[in-house]
Amino acid sequence: GKQVAMLVPTTILALQHYQSFQERMAAFPVKIEMLSRFRSPSEQRDLLERLALGQVDVVIGTHRLVSKDVHFLDLGLVIIDEEQRFGVRHKERLKEMKGLVDVLTLSATPIPRTLYLSLTGARDVSSIQTAPRERLPVKTDVHEFEDDLIRKAILQELNRGGQVFFLHNRVQTLELVRRRLLACVPEARISVAHGQMPERQLENVMRIFSNGDSDVLLCTTIIESGVDMPNVNTMIIDRADRFGLAELYQLRGRVGRYKHQAYCLLLLPSKGGSKAIARERIRVIRKYSALGSGFKIALRDLEIRGAGNLLGPQQSGHIASVGFELYCQLLEQSIRRLKKLPPERIVDVKLRFDFLKLSPEQVDDDAACCLPVTYIEDEALRVEIYRRIASLSTNEKVEALKDELIDRFGRLPIATENALQVARIRIAASTLELREVDVQHGKVLLRKRNGDVLQPNHRYPRLTATSPAGKLEEIREILKHLDSP
Repeated sequence: GKQVAMLVPTTILALQHYQSFQERMAAFPVKIEMLSRFRSPSEQRDLLERLALGQVDVVIGTHRLVSKDVHFLDLGLVIIDEEQRFGVRHKERLKEMKGLVDVLTLSATPIPRTLYLSLTGARDVSSIQTAPRERLPVKTDVHEFEDDLIRKAILQELNRGGQVFFLHNRVQTLELVRRRLLACVPEARISVAHGQMPERQLENVMRIFSNGDSDVLLCTTIIESGVDMPNVNTMIIDRADRFGLAELYQLRGRVGRYKHQAYCLLLLPSKGGSKAIARERIRVIRKYSALGSGFKIALRDLEIRGAGNLLGPQQSGHIASVGFELYCQLLEQSIRRLKKLPPERIVDVKLRFDFLKLSPEQVDDDAACCLPVTYIEDEALRVEIYRRIASLSTNEKVEALKDELIDRFGRLPIATENALQVARIRIAASTLELREVDVQHGKVLLRKRNGDVLQPNHRYPRLTATSPAGKLEEIREILKHLDSP
């Protein structure tokens, strides 16, 4: 008995989803409507009235859906397609319409903020790695703009009965490019589409092209989001150096949507005409050409841009000012409070041990303190285990995680044993209300929350153990001794 709102970034994608929903729901008593600029003002007013009265079950729309004059009788589910194209404010506006609304976001390349929300447990994530049957990876190549090359690529596609996307993302110069294409391939039927066209004209152009009455669609990035045309299997992107990683991946995904081999040609200006960072992006997009590479590109984006701000609208940014461990625990506290679970104790202690190496490259070293790649191969899973270690607040939880790791991945490497021992030390130091445990050149320095230095008992002036594991155990014994009566 609830209503569903589906938010999409472009009018073309809204129209395509609307047609798909109508076709798939034809046998069911479900009233489906579309809210976009393809609808006249009078049609929009009528739709909004019926939506507020509950006479519409599913509404598919663009940013028009988050306008203040849109009201639902009983909204139950919000679906956000191509989530990386929306700002936080747009998504939060839909949630404000009703307090308890389920949200499903779909994206081939999630933004760092969303990806981190899933890795920290604030949002569930499902990753579809299996490609559709008979789907082939898109062959990606990079060239300079040459008329002969473009003619050859277009004719090759037309000769096998296919169609071509030619993407030029400057509306002002689309007509010049159209003339150049006509000079290159006079036998091709070329249509032009961009977001500044009148609604009916754009709708008509897309219908002509999807019906196969046009061979080449010269367009802007209006076709980036989710457009599904199985007969289009060649894409040529002019000035590919002007696009971001996720954008290039999304654009490439518009071709190769059936069993035929698809091609993507990235055109760059002559050597030296684009920045080094742009050429690096092009190298990355060529490297990650396998099916399902979007998640890897998103993880790379997370590394480059930072995790973002969960308490504000920023979709990228770093959390160094708080510290990763404390940040994870504060986030865990908030999630538990919202789920009405008892709060966990926050462990906020700074550890500095000069004998430990935190770099994962040092996995064969006894002094390593990490989760080796050879122990947990999956990158996302490794990040999740790191988060869990950082948020441990009791020794019981440390032992439970240790048993789980042994059960799932086998015997613990020394580096992982060290990581769990460090977690035990942090918990013990937190119980003593210490702010910092500093070990430099074998000397232990303990600092309390008020800034006072707490010297250990005279029996432990310096560490005597020689191995890193022995030193960690010795530090733990010192803290245990201080904790005893």
